[in-house]
Amino acid sequence: MPLPEPVARAQREQMVAQQIEGRGIRDPAVLAAMLAVPREVFVAEKYQEYAYDDAPLPLPEGQTISQPYVVALMAASLKLRPGDQVLEIGTGSGYAAAVLSRIAAAVYTVERHDSLATYAREKLALLGYNNVSVLCGDGTLGWPEYAPYDGIVVAAGGPRVPHALREQLVIGGRLVMPVGSRPRLQQLVRLTREGEQMYRKEALSRVRFVPLIGAQGWEGEQDDWDEVEGE
Repeated sequence: MPLPEPVARAQREQMVAQQIEGRGIRDPAVLAAMLAVPREVFVAEKYQEYAYDDAPLPLPEGQTISQPYVVALMAASLKLRPGDQVLEIGTGSGYAAAVLSRIAAAVYTVERHDSLATYAREKLALLGYNNVSVLCGDGTLGWPEYAPYDGIVVAAGGPRVPHALREQLVIGGRLVMPVGSRPRLQQLVRLTREGEQMYRKEALSRVRFVPLIGAQGWEGEQDDWDEVEGE
């Protein structure tokens, strides 16, 4: 049963106060976005009563909608400005793209499952979030048509940051992604492009994401990738 709006609003406020701001995220734009986007719209109806719990929830195709804190952490780690252009890999339900769309000027998001790409488009259109574009494709290759991006966020864990994504960052751009040697246990890292071939890596947090699948992910060839490993 859908959550009544007054209930959902109260739960969103509690979520932001306790799960997000209460755990150290202070970026005003991120807090405002988390408060504005109705997470219950993106959650399957049978899970709507849990929409604002501090936990991931199931999606079709064996995917998940990330817990609110992780969505906020990744958004804050991008250090976005209002005019920025963002690439998201792993659209899922569209919730994180919706949050990013309240912060940045434009969001381009890639989902490998056609059914989820369709689901996300419908939810984003329902809410009138018209600065988000959804592509069904191999996210490990990015979306070159609209590159370069000020920020790239990857909502799946890979053994390395794909070379294609690194090359689609502007100089000074930030990429946030789970990286690790095991498919479901990673270190969240931020990669800042400081020059044509210069990247600075920072370790942010231990995380657990679904595997990044694609030509430069777990099913792809690894020999010609640039090495960026999690701790």
